[in-house]
Amino acid sequence: MSDLHVDLERTSPGPRKIVIDPVTRVEGHGKVTIRLNEAGEVEQARFHVVEFRGFERFIQGRMYWEVPVIVQRLCGICPVSHHLCAAKAMDIVAGVDKITPTAEKMRRLMHYGQVLQSNAVNFFHLASPDLLLGFESPVAQRNIIGVIEAFPEVGKWAIMIRKFGQLVIAATGGRRIHPRLCIPGGVNQNLAVENRDALRADVDQIIQWCCEALELHKRFVSAHHTLHETFASFPSNYMSLVGPDGAMELYDGTLRAIDAAGAPIFEGVSPQAYRDYLIEEVRPWSYMKFPHIRSLGREDGWYRVGPLAQINCCAFIGTPIAEMARKDFMAQGGGGLVHATLAFHWARVISMIHCAETIKQLLFDNDLQGTDLVVTGQRRPEGVAIVEAPRGTLLHHYQVDHNDQVTMANLIVSTTNNNEAMNRSVTKVAIDDLTGHEITEGLLNHIEVAIRAYDPCLSCATHALGDMPLVVTLEDADGAVIATKVKQ
Repeated sequence: MSDLHVDLERTSPGPRKIVIDPVTRVEGHGKVTIRLNEAGEVEQARFHVVEFRGFERFIQGRMYWEVPVIVQRLCGICPVSHHLCAAKAMDIVAGVDKITPTAEKMRRLMHYGQVLQSNAVNFFHLASPDLLLGFESPVAQRNIIGVIEAFPEVGKWAIMIRKFGQLVIAATGGRRIHPRLCIPGGVNQNLAVENRDALRADVDQIIQWCCEALELHKRFVSAHHTLHETFASFPSNYMSLVGPDGAMELYDGTLRAIDAAGAPIFEGVSPQAYRDYLIEEVRPWSYMKFPHIRSLGREDGWYRVGPLAQINCCAFIGTPIAEMARKDFMAQGGGGLVHATLAFHWARVISMIHCAETIKQLLFDNDLQGTDLVVTGQRRPEGVAIVEAPRGTLLHHYQVDHNDQVTMANLIVSTTNNNEAMNRSVTKVAIDDLTGHEITEGLLNHIEVAIRAYDPCLSCATHALGDMPLVVTLEDADGAVIATKVKQ
């Protein structure tokens, strides 16, 4: 249960400050502060990320071939995404523009296993208690155990789909968490036949369960249509990778950004050119950066990434069941984009189907038993790479000196890309659901429901850009600032 720093019985006049600390059922540590004026109206709502990891700093000085192993320690939820993105960047540093078919397909197989299992964690373990049991259901029931008791079949899906994705990671990377598959220029093993056959035996059942989960979620949308369309929702820009033919692409491709009407802002942008199109800023009340599209500026250039953006940005999905599901999903936009924040969950299940279908295709590809694993080339001083992590677009940028040591690292993590959007969703829910109402734990969970839709991974997203001062503000009971101290 969230630690609610507010007297819910207070009836005396005057401004109030509500703190939800910590935000629950997310990865990492964050809090929300909400300020109400004397009339009980929301004046400000902010989502603060209060932990700091600093990988961009202490990776400096390490040998470039160590980086794919080190940076995945950012997180135990999505280590594969960082392992792969760093490896792709270090391919470039190693002078390799194209790895072997076996190496690429091994990486893709591991990647799709990661996206499958991580999306299953969010959809089933973190979000389904709200969707299936109700936003304001008893807090003791509103968890995965409560879901398993009320919906045993969903509990089975939650366990088995995630387990399958983890087995894919273990079969390719040697272990389920913090794998060791990738090296600059390729991979260090192929897929053992016994692992391939074990995964083949289960993959059709996984696809079926993902499809059943989609039908369950569509029934939720049908039963709560107005809530689904309006909750924490607003039009926005979107960004994701796409393939050269416009297909959804999770491992490789170029960046595409579109506005709220679906018109291109930019497309065909290579990872190496990202700084020409994206810019990052810091704000004193969060350790998480705020990126935006350079040409649109801070006020209009924010965007969303993740499963909703991946489907809005792509022209089609290259696997048949997921493509049919995409067409059905996009029909909800009436010919335009789908902007509903809760639609992240619908899109997330479509992504799970696509991952499971792609895993099946790869498991029947004989290249996975190939023995040509590594390519070498002429060393370069810099490498940039992008993948679509479970939470959206992930970028790694490194510079390496003549001693093979990293001198600069910049990471724009999926959750970082969604930072402004998450704050806007928090503000919208606070204004819509808290203004003029008696503040209860159930109502405050609405705020957390909005955050969970983005599936934030806060440990991954908290890094540094330039000076990152610690700001301590002392306030009185009415919110007036008494003193402020800044430590650089």
